[in-house]
Amino acid sequence: MINRFGKLFAGGWTSETVEDKTEELELASAALLIEAACMDGDFDDGERSSIAALLAAKFDLSEIETASLIAEAEQAVEETGNLYGFTRIIKDRYNPEERIGMIEMLWEVAVADGNIDMFESNLIRRVGGLIYVSDRDRGLAKQRVMARLGINDGSV
Repeated sequence: MINRFGKLFAGGWTSETVEDKTEELELASAALLIEAACMDGDFDDGERSSIAALLAAKFDLSEIETASLIAEAEQAVEETGNLYGFTRIIKDRYNPEERIGMIEMLWEVAVADGNIDMFESNLIRRVGGLIYVSDRDRGLAKQRVMARLGINDGSV
């Protein structure tokens, strides 16, 4: 598997020079999920499992492809420290419903460890703004995730 991270953030990268735009979308999505998992200072097994399941389902990936994508995304997050590159890809390539779906995925990762940290909430708010998901839609996305996972608002 090629190093998609290098294409995303090397100085000369443009969407026209990348042959497989799906791979960049996968990496950007994975990187945002990794970023959410790391916001509380602890990327635990529950968060890792949640991310793997979300990515495998979203992009129809095998276990090996998912593990490779997560490893590349971890490297990208570690080396860039910048949300803009990831969010730009999501904003440009996802339609509004898919962007809301991305926010739902972020909420699933945030609640995977049983606790929504204020830094995780802040990250989701910032990402939502960068990918043009309204406050209302972000709140509704959180409510849907909490209901789907059977979590009461006060219990996380």
